[in-house]
Amino acid sequence: MSTYTTPLFIEFKKNSNPSNAKGMKAYMLHQFEFYGIKTPLRDSIVKAFLKENILTKVGALEKVMKELWCSDQRELQYAAIDIFTAHQHLWNEQSITLIHYCITHKSWWDSVDSIASDWLGLFFKLYPELTLPITKGWNESSNIWLQRSSILFQKAAKKNTNTQLLSNYILNLRTSKEFFVQKAIGWALREFSKTNPDWVIKFVQKNDLAPLSKREALKRIQKKIPSNF
Repeated sequence: MSTYTTPLFIEFKKNSNPSNAKGMKAYMLHQFEFYGIKTPLRDSIVKAFLKENILTKVGALEKVMKELWCSDQRELQYAAIDIFTAHQHLWNEQSITLIHYCITHKSWWDSVDSIASDWLGLFFKLYPELTLPITKGWNESSNIWLQRSSILFQKAAKKNTNTQLLSNYILNLRTSKEFFVQKAIGWALREFSKTNPDWVIKFVQKNDLAPLSKREALKRIQKKIPSNF
């Protein structure tokens, strides 16, 4: 436990709830230990911690992230995601190495999706020249969490979505039997349907997607689907 993280560990331990922890562990299929701190309280603890504890060096941030990511309790990985988000002033091109580490270690939908939401869109906006080489490598990898990330990194892009990239990445993985990949395809399309429902309908109509992906993609736009679909 480093000097920087000590107050956070102390506060989390003080607010631990064994009863909650049992249920949270079961919900995550017993893959992780928990303090049993629910999201609103955890968010308030981390927010207060960050008010008093902002880092100024890239190396220090990387050490803190690795420490929290390697810790047993899952709340510490959630805190790490918030801490990294709060230190955007220390991000650089090499930060993608740490992002890759966090996607591929202690991987599950909760951390991977939070990374997609809080980090990826912003990182590739800061370093657009890295978007294609990094996400293409992820999409073509054998790691389902990197694959999922390649599909979800644009989910908040709205009208700035690169539809060609989205299309290519989905089609490359549409035959995947992995639940979390199929779900990601549907989720990405569902999010984009809020911006361009006609594009999503045409895409789903034209391409043979897994039933789960198709169902998720059209969930919000049922009324817009033509009768001859």
